[in-house]
Amino acid sequence: MDIGHRMKELRIQYGLTQQELADRAELTKGFISQLERNQNSPSVGTLLDIIQCLGMTPAEFFTDSEPEQIVYKANDYFEKIDEEKNSKVEWVIPNAQTRSMEPVRLTLHPGGSSEIYLPQECEEFGYVIKGTVKLSYGGKVHTVKAGESFYFKAGKKHFIENKSSKDAVLIWVSNPPSF
Repeated sequence: MDIGHRMKELRIQYGLTQQELADRAELTKGFISQLERNQNSPSVGTLLDIIQCLGMTPAEFFTDSEPEQIVYKANDYFEKIDEEKNSKVEWVIPNAQTRSMEPVRLTLHPGGSSEIYLPQECEEFGYVIKGTVKLSYGGKVHTVKAGESFYFKAGKKHFIENKSSKDAVLIWVSNPPSF
């Protein structure tokens, strides 16, 4: 592991200047600069002080973690086609159920519908990309057209259906995950 590069990366990530890190660690700016350019090596005690000033543990500092994926492409998606419901659900963020929200792209073919969701403790947001859908929430039906969105606390039974003759496509997000 390149200690100087890792130190600089973390310093920048936390919005610290070399001078600010030096002040916190009771070192000189020049010494921090030398460390970041691998022109000098810190003692174990000095390195532990710097790591502490960066708000980390030594284990976190030295762990080579996988870079967090930011962009997801179509081949990352997981899809489920439900012939009975005449629909397709695409999880556009893999393993979203392990995160704080779960976005899906839902395609409802003519006559298609989502699952029927019972009351739960979550919030849901949707944006219709194409077509028109009927959102049934607590016994009331709302029409949502392309370019429109919906948002509700999922405290009542709800589902979405497409009663038109054309496909409807929407992004539907649940927080926490529930799909």
